[in-house]
Amino acid sequence: MDLGKTIAFNLKKLRTERNLSLGQLATESGISKTMLSDIEKGGSNPTINTIWKIANGLNVPYTSLIDAIEDDAKIVHREGIVPQTGESKAYRVYCYYKTSSTRNFELFFCELDPNSSNKSIGHSIKAQEYIYVLEGQLVLNTENGEYILNEGDSLSFDSSVEHTYSNKENRLATFMVINYYPE
Repeated sequence: MDLGKTIAFNLKKLRTERNLSLGQLATESGISKTMLSDIEKGGSNPTINTIWKIANGLNVPYTSLIDAIEDDAKIVHREGIVPQTGESKAYRVYCYYKTSSTRNFELFFCELDPNSSNKSIGHSIKAQEYIYVLEGQLVLNTENGEYILNEGDSLSFDSSVEHTYSNKENRLATFMVINYYPE
């Protein structure tokens, strides 16, 4: 994808995600509605200063407008991932996808040894976490209560608060976690 088309795609996506009309963005960015429309249709390659003005109007980093979308399929093999561990080594996290300028979430495969727990500090403000239990049972404790998840269960919660994962069974618990960071 050429840069003009990349900017066009990103501009339209970012503008519509924020529910901004072209007129509203024109006011916020100082770029005419006509020029914004032309850029969004891929009809021009804007200058660096124009991109900066649009980025500021959208309240996003400059690179949010110029980063190409990953359009190739990408396989991530588990054997290529170095696990991160908690202080006790009973909790292991395999990061499959990190946040990037085009991805506002992280995807993890997690293992929690039998009869163990791991405390997680709160993530950034407005962060949300989605858990899906693959095997075993997972108990999640937050200031809002205790949640017991069995195989096939899922939970979403405000992960800006401190939370603790516990495995109270005599077998390994495995689960997937998506940390979502709204813009």
